Amino acid sequence: MPKSRKTMLVDAPVLGFLVWLIGYLAGIALYFVLSPDVLGWVLFVIFTPIVILLCYWRFGKRNESISYYALVAAVWLIIAVVFDYLFLVKLLNPPAYYKLDVYVYYASTFLIAFLVGAKFGTKTKSA
Repeated sequence: MPKSRKTMLVDAPVLGFLVWLIGYLAGIALYFVLSPDVLGWVLFVIFTPIVILLCYWRFGKRNESISYYALVAAVWLIIAVVFDYLFLVKLLNPPAYYKLDVYVYYASTFLIAFLVGAKFGTKTKSA
């Protein structure tokens, strides 16, 4: 398997699933000590810097195209939306799951992977 294809398989579905799974498990653990009204915001504040650092560590100093990071970000977003729906909305049936914190989480899931990759993982051309 070519290196770029193997790298894409790690960056997109594997890393995207791990980021989602860690947040999901932390949400389940914190559900018993925090109000559901603030749970999403607490997870967002805790995990956003961690995901930014993870992306910087994984994507920094690379030479991938902008479209590569757009694809990685899209896969991360799809994983988050589909797995949230299956394992939170359908399985646990919470009242009013889709609130502002969830939409902010979805937007940041895409934007972090895309913007960190675009900023640090693409090689800029010198004049």
